Amino acid sequence: MEETTIPESYVKQEFYKSTEKFHAIACWVGIALNLVWFLGDYLSVPQFWISFLIFRLCVSGISIASLLLKNVLKVSIYTCVFILVLGISIQNAYMWSLMDIPHLQKHAFAYMVLFIGVGMLVLWEQKLSWILLAATIICNIVFYVLNSPLTVNEFVTNGGLLTLTVAIFCVFLIRSRYRLTYKEIKSRLELAKSKELIEEKHEEVVRQKQEITDSINYARSIQRSLIPSEEVFNKHFKNSFVFFQPKDIVSGDFYWIYEKNNLIFYATGDCTGHGVPGGFMTMLGISYLDDIIEVKQVKDPGQILNLMRDKIISTLKQNGNFGESKDGMDVTVCCIDKVNKVLTYASANNSLYIVRTTGKEKELLVYKADKQPCGFYHDYKSFNTNSINLLEGDCIYTFSDGYPDQFGGVNGKKFMHKQFKETITQNSHLEFLEQKLALSNIINAWKGDKEQVDDILVIGVKI
Repeated sequence: MEETTIPESYVKQEFYKSTEKFHAIACWVGIALNLVWFLGDYLSVPQFWISFLIFRLCVSGISIASLLLKNVLKVSIYTCVFILVLGISIQNAYMWSLMDIPHLQKHAFAYMVLFIGVGMLVLWEQKLSWILLAATIICNIVFYVLNSPLTVNEFVTNGGLLTLTVAIFCVFLIRSRYRLTYKEIKSRLELAKSKELIEEKHEEVVRQKQEITDSINYARSIQRSLIPSEEVFNKHFKNSFVFFQPKDIVSGDFYWIYEKNNLIFYATGDCTGHGVPGGFMTMLGISYLDDIIEVKQVKDPGQILNLMRDKIISTLKQNGNFGESKDGMDVTVCCIDKVNKVLTYASANNSLYIVRTTGKEKELLVYKADKQPCGFYHDYKSFNTNSINLLEGDCIYTFSDGYPDQFGGVNGKKFMHKQFKETITQNSHLEFLEQKLALSNIINAWKGDKEQVDDILVIGVKI
């Protein structure tokens, strides 16, 4: 189709025409809400509510005047909205400067709501966003110096830094939405004759994507119903945690637990692939464990893995032919004798760690796995069952390879097993919920803005 050039002035005119009414409504609603919110000031900080109300009345009054006189003043609706948002931001900066830490933390939510709402509702040119951000920072600094009893650290860590982050996010969100809206209007004007076809195709893509997403979400609900919740898992131990962070909606990692006659069986599995293919494999693995351990009452971990491998090969019809599926799983099966404090385990590919504390010294013990998957392998052998005498306070860690294989850091390299071992050892003295949080924070900080490469599963159990 021949491209039609539309003058930029006409595109802007159409842009303003399309969005002016919405912004006017949003501005009036914002003014009303700003006045209504003084009730919260009265209830939460009654010692300042009068000065807060005066500030709110001034901001709302100036905003109302700009709206009513915008034709006389020859300003756009976007300038009126900007005046309101800037006024509320300055108002919030003033309020913050008078608050103690508890009230500062509570009011931080209101401050963030302002920027989130602006980011979601407002469409203006980028320069207004940067002016708003700069004015917000300057006003917070000025009011802080004039009024705040808090230290800089207290001010920053109890809402300042988070609100600044949301404000910066708001700038880029408005910029992105403005550009997208502007381009959409320009494209609509240039491609008016093909609009219906474009919309039809767009709706079809959205519908198909939604159908696919709905199907995957339903598959996730089925998978999650088979994988025990962390609460159920933790009921079997005095101290334990499950750090489970799938890459996609459906996970290729799984865990499983069963207890009978003072024997606790649990498994940590990492299936071939992730997402939907991995999800199918996890359901096979869980059903095999149910059958082998719960139904057939097999207690030897090595024999359990041998039987699982036989079932996988049989089910997937694997015989080593070129091009056939090589699906399988790396899985660790543990059995803890609660009475005798003995751990027996068998593992396909993934090692098992135990952090043992002797006096003030912590030692990480690495127990190797059989270097073969639980699935078809060109030279597979029977899985070995290993026995470990446990001591009071031993911390047992089983995991998939998602954590050490995650790319990130300054140079975009893998986290690696060495660093993973150090992380486990250094945090083993913490309560297990704190260990889980530490593992989560460390790997997500390492990952940064990079894509998660695989499902992540780490299980910790303390004797």
